[in-house]
Amino acid sequence: MDRRALTAFFNRLDRTFFIDNENKAYADLDQALPIGYGQTISQPSLVLEMTYRLAPDKSCKVLEIGTGSGYQTALLAEFSGEVCTVERIPELAEAARKKLEALGYANISYKVGDGSEGWAGKAPFDRIIATAAAGRIPDELTEQLKPGGRMIIPVGPQGLQDLMLITKDEHGAIQESVIEKVIFVEFKGKYGWSIK
Repeated sequence: MDRRALTAFFNRLDRTFFIDNENKAYADLDQALPIGYGQTISQPSLVLEMTYRLAPDKSCKVLEIGTGSGYQTALLAEFSGEVCTVERIPELAEAARKKLEALGYANISYKVGDGSEGWAGKAPFDRIIATAAAGRIPDELTEQLKPGGRMIIPVGPQGLQDLMLITKDEHGAIQESVIEKVIFVEFKGKYGWSIK
């Protein structure tokens, strides 16, 4: 992935557009901010790094778990062929959809539901990115990742997780590596903190 092109677009993307509450005033800070419903918009530097490590291109179909504000989704839509994004909170999903449509993105499919189970009807995916932390890597997501694919997902207990890069080779073998330590909101359902 061309990091210069990614960074140039990222620097033009107005984070304030994706924040609808009093935290809009703090959009320029490099930190996560609450967006309501117990969810956050991730810190900009982490959004940029996760997108770079995911390495989408225009041939990729990408699954995003956790639409949230739509900030990460906009980056994915800019550099991917197709984005399938899942959000469990209907109000956030609808607000994000309106913003992304206003920006002109027509290559995004939206779903309200439990993202930990992926999106079987749209699988398989070249890339998968999760913006919530799981107690362990969801089997459904690994299964829905194409051979040759990449997945970025935070994994670990409440308070501190490993940001994992999961790759699947052409024979279906999985490799895992840790990028850095992160703190994310929790996956809901069977892949939350309490599941190991």
